[in-house]
Amino acid sequence: MSRVIVVGAGVVGLTAAVRLAEAGHRVDVVARDRPRETTSSVAAALWYPYLAAPHDRVAAWAARAREAFVEDAEDPRSGVTLREGTEAFSAPEPDPWWASTIGAYHRTTDLPQGFVDGWRFTAPVIEMPVHLDWLVGRLEAAGGTLTRMNLSALPVPGDGGADVVVNCTGLGSRLFGGDLSVVPVRGQVVVVEQVGLAEWWLAPSAGAPTYVIPRSRDIVLGGTEQHNEWSRTPDPTTAGEILSRAARLVPEVADAKVIQHKVGLRPARPEVRLERVGDVIHCYGHGGAGVTLGWGCADEVVSLLD
Repeated sequence: MSRVIVVGAGVVGLTAAVRLAEAGHRVDVVARDRPRETTSSVAAALWYPYLAAPHDRVAAWAARAREAFVEDAEDPRSGVTLREGTEAFSAPEPDPWWASTIGAYHRTTDLPQGFVDGWRFTAPVIEMPVHLDWLVGRLEAAGGTLTRMNLSALPVPGDGGADVVVNCTGLGSRLFGGDLSVVPVRGQVVVVEQVGLAEWWLAPSAGAPTYVIPRSRDIVLGGTEQHNEWSRTPDPTTAGEILSRAARLVPEVADAKVIQHKVGLRPARPEVRLERVGDVIHCYGHGGAGVTLGWGCADEVVSLLD
């Protein structure tokens, strides 16, 4: 078995590390940011292929990840819950390109005012702070380690360290992968108190997708899709717009107490990069689908190593 250094402790890095460690490899994760400090911790984390290409590979990774999340949901410590929900549209919409990965779904006209088409299906919802902690626990139980380390470059395989390095640095791959095609897509969310909501709602649109994602103790409202925007500071005007749009979709959240404002920078790229170059495996550029594709990509990382 190999010694592997995984660089990056977001959901992509941790899922890859868990799969590698549980396959018997010696795995050390190094990262500047702890898991709860990463963009992954901000994610509303509804399983949904979003801002990621190419479609054929994304569909395969998403389907595999969905299977894994169904298994994870059997462990109450995982933070994974299977919830039914509705995606609503203001105009007639064809079936999604990723329909084959959903499982059972059906069209519905039981929609809020202003929406004319939609479908319902069951999807994993992942409570990220809980899930990230759980992944770290799985990694350590399999003999892996997690170390905070501020690197200036990827470790050199075979230079007294790892046999293989896995680059899961997201936006950091602009530096660590020398890849300027990776750009931020800013996502702002508002976290409100749980008001008894059990189902998720989603209304996609260019620039400002609206989503209402219930979790065990709160509800995540979003969002934004601001390309090439680097600010991590929540904008009060944007927060007000998010609250207004979410309330039009789900009126119950209109008077919910606001708990927190968050911003994450999604690492977008024309296509997800998942390939082996010598003794370095690159796995980054997942856009808004790092959670959705994580387990599927992790399985491919293992196959590339083996």
